[in-house]
Amino acid sequence: MEYNRNFFIAIGLSLLIILVWQFFYVAPKNADQQKAQEIARQIEQDQQAQNQAVPTAENGTVTPPQNKDETNPAGLEMTPDARNAALNKSKRVLIDTPELQGSINLVGAQFDDLFLKNYRLTVDKNSPEIALLNPNGFNTTYIAEFGFTGKGLPAGSLPQFNTEWKVDGENATLTPKTPVHLVYDNGQGQVFHRVISVDDNYMFTISDSVTNNASSVVSLLPYARVARAAPPEHASATYLLHEGMIGVAGDDGLKEEKYAALKDLKPDASNEKKMVFDKVKGGFIGITDKYWAVAAIPPQDEEYTSRFVYFDRLSTHYQSDLTGKAITVASGATETITNHLFAGAKRVEAINAYQDNLKILKFELLIDWGWFSIITKPMFALIDILYKLTNNFGVAILLVTVILKAVLFPLANKSYKSMARMKVVQPAMMEIRSKYADDKVKQQQAIMELYRTEKINPLAGCWPLLVQFPIFFALYKVLYITIEMRHAPFFGWIQDLAAPDPTSLFNLFGWLPYNVPAFLMIGAWPVIMGITMFLQMRMNPTPPDPTQAMIFTWMPIVFTFMLASFPAGLVIYWAWNNTLSICQQAIIMKSQGAKIELWDNLKAIFKKKPKKETK
Repeated sequence: MEYNRNFFIAIGLSLLIILVWQFFYVAPKNADQQKAQEIARQIEQDQQAQNQAVPTAENGTVTPPQNKDETNPAGLEMTPDARNAALNKSKRVLIDTPELQGSINLVGAQFDDLFLKNYRLTVDKNSPEIALLNPNGFNTTYIAEFGFTGKGLPAGSLPQFNTEWKVDGENATLTPKTPVHLVYDNGQGQVFHRVISVDDNYMFTISDSVTNNASSVVSLLPYARVARAAPPEHASATYLLHEGMIGVAGDDGLKEEKYAALKDLKPDASNEKKMVFDKVKGGFIGITDKYWAVAAIPPQDEEYTSRFVYFDRLSTHYQSDLTGKAITVASGATETITNHLFAGAKRVEAINAYQDNLKILKFELLIDWGWFSIITKPMFALIDILYKLTNNFGVAILLVTVILKAVLFPLANKSYKSMARMKVVQPAMMEIRSKYADDKVKQQQAIMELYRTEKINPLAGCWPLLVQFPIFFALYKVLYITIEMRHAPFFGWIQDLAAPDPTSLFNLFGWLPYNVPAFLMIGAWPVIMGITMFLQMRMNPTPPDPTQAMIFTWMPIVFTFMLASFPAGLVIYWAWNNTLSICQQAIIMKSQGAKIELWDNLKAIFKKKPKKETK
């Protein structure tokens, strides 16, 4: 039957796309996680500042010093006790905001201790808070730093990684209402004042003032860097999401480099693996994870040079850095420069607000909306609006499905009407095939004439499924990349819409006291989705061709297994969409006078077939 053939073309395309997804997402992700778990654990700890990258006075770029200990490339494994011991070795300024808590190391004024108060490792509310920044000496070291370099000044006269700042005043706790004032007097005529402030979310403002009390002019070059010892343990290996170095280099636009790709770069003449974006204006530079990011933001109206760098001469070291416009400070004068540091969760509302309020060029690209941002961004905006009305992202997804069904109703209505008309003219088509059984050319001509007479589009049955592809992937992208969906509960056992259904059919959804292998984690919602797909396919007659009939029977089962590893929110969407499609198709078929095959097909499954007579 012609409409069945079209239906199977669409199903085949769906299967092909899911297989591609399995190849490019599931397999790389599993391989990446296995690789991360095999990282060697080191037994020695290097707590010295020499493993930090330092600006050179000659060229003003950020380069690593010689490392005295090359036996500890990955750093010590971080434990709570070891972390606290490292923090206690230096004087600190506390950080306490509605979103953040931690401290700033007065040695180097480094941001190396930062927790996200409102995000935890698991859905358990008692699980540890996310530690975004960690002090030096560990395999999870992750820091941000601002400083100066310059020509003609003695070593140690400029604030860098090892400068010991002092608190100027009595306030030693940074809050949104109480900035912290730091001061460094180099004893050679230059006094550096740093005012650090923070808002209610994730943006720090670093305002540096340089007073030159010497008799000669000094020229300084400000720098900023974001550096980490190694990639996160479960860095994404999928093409659907970027994790690693990120920046917007002025008019050159978005710049990205994954950890592995940066590490595999060919060393340059200085034996460094780096990418340089020279003399750009506007943007930012930093490192992004799936849900978090740390980014240095220079003045948007001044030129700067930024880089991605991998160091393998010392502790494994990935760095995004920038050097700003030179500052000339005359004798007796004071010059000021203001930078910003974003360190926190990539919440869409907060990122967009920073882009608008601080005029940060394309700061929204810190969130990886992908090539189809024209679909994914509106999709998120709609879900977010409905979430604010319902306070449940799962319910928002259900409502979005209804809205999309309403928007696409004319297309679907035309498609289902065409399918219904195909069923009505089946007797005429059978007569044509019988009449011209030996002449395929005349058979096709007569069928096409029948289509024109009855105003039937034989490809119409494909459109409802084909239209689902961009919607499906847009919703998947939103579920996968946006932190708003992370640990967002639905109802019952679904406590994280961005994670797969945690139950399994093979232990009766938790009723039997044993765990099942990962490939058998077929949760309740994938099973529900498979049932709705089965019912939708049974709305049409079973194909007479045995091969097509087998595909017709097994397709829902195949999709159930494949979608079991998808985020639960996506599976819920698919099941709900199937349910609405069944209702819509049934109503349209009835209005067109076409027979609804569902009940007959279901009864035929359980009906005992007569035995063939033997002679």
